[in-house]
This record gives sequence, C-alpha cells and structure tokens, in this order.
Amino acid sequence: MKDLQLDWLKCFVAAVDAGSLSGAAAEIHRSQSAVSMQIKKLEDAAGHRLLERGPRALALTLEGQTLLGYARRMLELESEAQSALSQEVVTGVVRMGVPDDYARRYLTPVLKRYAPRHGGVEIQLSCEQSTSLIPRVSAGELDLALVSRDHARRGTLLFHEPMVWVGSPQFDIWTRDPLPIAVYEATSLARRSAMESLAQQGRAFKIVYNSSSLAGQIAAVESGLAVAALTQCSTPSHLQLLGAEHGLGPMAPMQVAVVRSTASRGSKAVDSLHRMLLSTLREARTG
Repeated sequence: MKDLQLDWLKCFVAAVDAGSLSGAAAEIHRSQSAVSMQIKKLEDAAGHRLLERGPRALALTLEGQTLLGYARRMLELESEAQSALSQEVVTGVVRMGVPDDYARRYLTPVLKRYAPRHGGVEIQLSCEQSTSLIPRVSAGELDLALVSRDHARRGTLLFHEPMVWVGSPQFDIWTRDPLPIAVYEATSLARRSAMESLAQQGRAFKIVYNSSSLAGQIAAVESGLAVAALTQCSTPSHLQLLGAEHGLGPMAPMQVAVVRSTASRGSKAVDSLHRMLLSTLREARTG
C-alpha cells in the first residue's frame, strides 16, 4: 500500500459527510473534479474501491468503512498538531443549539473536553426542539446545532438514536383503549415517529397531553396521564420501557446530526467546536 496523503483523506471524509462529490466540493472549497481526482488517488493507493454511487447518495464499501475511522483520527491529529505548533489562542463566540434530550447525554462530554482547550471561546447555548433549531441555523441566527435531522442530506450524520415507548410502572396506562399519549408539538419528528408506529399497528389512541419540553413529557408519564415516545438517551431509569408485550411496536430512530450555518464558515471558534462535536460523539458511539 502506498502512503495515504492527508489531502486525499480530507476529500474522502468530506464526500462521506456530505453524501455527494458536489457537496464535498462546496464544503472544502474545491472543484468537484478535483475532489473526484483526489478520491481516485486514495483508492489507487489503498488498493480498494472506497465509495459507490447509490441511488440518492454515495455509499461506503466495506474497505471504505474500515478506512473512514482511521481517516478521521488522522485528520483530527493533524489539526491538533497544527494548533499545538502555532500556539494560536482561539477566541470568539459560538452560538450553539441543542434539544433538551441531547444536552446532558451528548453535549456535556463535548463541552468538558472543549472548555479546557479553548477558554477564550464563549458559547451561547439555546435549548429548543430540532424543528426550531434547524431554521435558525439556516437563517444564520445559530452557528451550530446538534439535531434530529429532518431529511437525509441535512448536516453531518453522527449516529442513530433509538426511540422508545415509556410508561410509569405505577400505572398500567398501556392497557387502555384508546391509548392515552403525551406528544411534542405538531412539527416534532418524535411525534411523527410515534404516530406512524401506532397507525401501522392499527392502535387507537388519543392525545391527552401536549408539551414542547422533555420535562413536560416526563411529568405526564410519571403522573399516570399517558405513555410517551422518548429518545432512549433521555429516558429516566425509573420509567418503564414498553414494547410488543404491552401492545406497542417499534419506532423509527432519530438521525442525530450536526448542522452548521453558511455564515459561520471561516470562524476558527466555530471550526474548533465543530471538530470537537464530530470527534467526541463519534468516539462515544463507536468506542
């Protein structure tokens, strides 16, 4: 195997994250033909085809899946080495958005890692539902957001977060017909997933509680008002997970992604937090 050049790896990772060569070209400010050429050089050096063109996006081959993790680590090390040698102090403000259910489980470890290295960066955090955060990133009101993405080309996919049905072990709410459910606001992806699951089962239900906050959903379940559909990471241990034995079927998982505003390109403060989000959360889910 020949040496793997960092420039080739950058194009490869950008193509995977963007899902297309054109998207990668826009991300790294290269022409589409240049990105294609660099990936071809990488494949020649590796001795394997790494990407296949799927019906909607690029797809990794088995060899591409193997190389991807190493490529990310190599690029992260390069970035850390450059920062260490330049001794550059990054300063600025990063406007970050995250839903309540992802904040503690996923954002906390990122910030614990980030803060000691970048004490000169101020982070302004907004906690809202993904459907509210995504338009704010698009409008440039936020620089970054960790969200449940609403379509396959939105942002950079990190992992799939399972959705679970929950109830209180003190109340057998799931035996009622129609089933009382607590839901998020009408545009919520979690609400859509829950209602599609119930529809597929032909399970009658009625909405008895509506809240845009995670705390509100949990309160409804704890008080015996309803069952709810929550992300697995946000489910308190004292609530009961419900499944087929309770007459409730599976739900589609949330696609958790990082989205970044076009206006934030060139901001070293945003660059640094963006890289930390990608590396920390991918390590957490694959480690």
